[in-house]
Order: sequence, then structure tokens, then C-alpha cells
Amino acid sequence: MKKIVFAFVFLALAFGAFGQTTTIYLIRHAEKVDNSKNPDLSKVGLERAAHWDTVFAQIPLKAVYSTDFLRTVQTAMPTAKSKNLEIIKYDPKTIDIEKLKKEHKGEAILIVGHSNTSPELANRLINQKVYSPMDDNVFGNLYIISITGNEVSHQLLQGL
Repeated sequence: MKKIVFAFVFLALAFGAFGQTTTIYLIRHAEKVDNSKNPDLSKVGLERAAHWDTVFAQIPLKAVYSTDFLRTVQTAMPTAKSKNLEIIKYDPKTIDIEKLKKEHKGEAILIVGHSNTSPELANRLINQKVYSPMDDNVFGNLYIISITGNEVSHQLLQGL
């Protein structure tokens, strides 16, 4: 009986400690073939999308979001597929930040956007103006937002 109580207390503490941190990963779509309105990814872009899948391989993502453009969906696809997740389409102009945080409390999610929308969404998530739009030839930035209770931490990893 003592072992069962110990196991229950351990599990409760583990889930309390680990289950309440929400981690949101934001990336920009990979390289595109041209500057048309809705281009596909280039060969290099498809390779980068596969690279992102490798980056996220050990992260237990519960959702993958993408804007409704070929380049963002194609960037998200390898990761979503390897995690057996459907890509959830979102509009960066109308996304409800509080609803997103509430729906994914205690989970890790990936959001694929654009050079202007990913940094802006990161700013909205941390409720600060820290990140500027990316240069048009920057594709390897990873924004990581961690939310535990009322504590929010953030970092930007460049050149991945």
C-alpha cells in the first residue's frame, strides 16, 4: 500500500511540475520558389522543412498550426506527419491568443508563419515588443515561448 501511495504522490507531483508548462514554438516558412502570391517551397525549402522535423523529433508536440499558404503548410507538413497530427489553419490577424493558450495549456505546439507574423505573434504571446520582423532571407529562426502559470519566458534561436 505504501508503494501505491508513493507512486500516486510521485505521479501527481510529476504531472503538476511538467504538465502545466505550455511551450509554443514559432518558425517562419522555409525558402520558396519565387515571390508570387502563393508559391511552393523550393528544393532548399523542402530540405529545411525536413530539417525542422528533425529539430522537433524529440519534442512531444500536441498541435501544429500553419497559415493557409502553400509555403507554410509545406513547411509544417513533415513535422505534422511524423507526429500524426493534422495541420490546424490559422489567421495571424485574428488568432485569439488567450484561447490558444487555454486550449494548449501544459502542451507543446508548433506555429508556422511568416517573416512578419512569427515575430509579431511571439510579441503578442509574451505581451512585449521584443522581436522585429525577419529579413526576407532569414529562414532558420526559432522562437520559443514558455508559459508556466503567470511566468512567461522566451528566447530566439537563430540560424537553425
